[in-house]
Amino acid sequence: MAKLDQTFAALSDGTRRAIIEKLALGEVSLSDLAAPFSMTQTAVSKHVRVLSDAGLVSVNKRGRTRFCTLEALPMKAATDWLNTYQTFWGDAFVALSRHIEGERQ
Repeated sequence: MAKLDQTFAALSDGTRRAIIEKLALGEVSLSDLAAPFSMTQTAVSKHVRVLSDAGLVSVNKRGRTRFCTLEALPMKAATDWLNTYQTFWGDAFVALSRHIEGERQ
């Protein structure tokens, strides 16, 4: 559960989710990753470190440039955990629909 907690904590920040979205398109250098954000490269590096600590991003240095790659496996574990509650939501919507239909009659 600690790994799952770390995944959800890492994904709880909008900037980190935006970084994940960009990395879903492929490997990106840290400087290119930082470009669209209105923050310093150091601040983006801190976000990348949180994602890396959660196992969501790998960082590899080639020459003087650091490249970031998405590691999506921890998100699969989070999705699997969330999917266990899908039955609950389906049942709740069915009950709501029946309730609304009962009021209409």
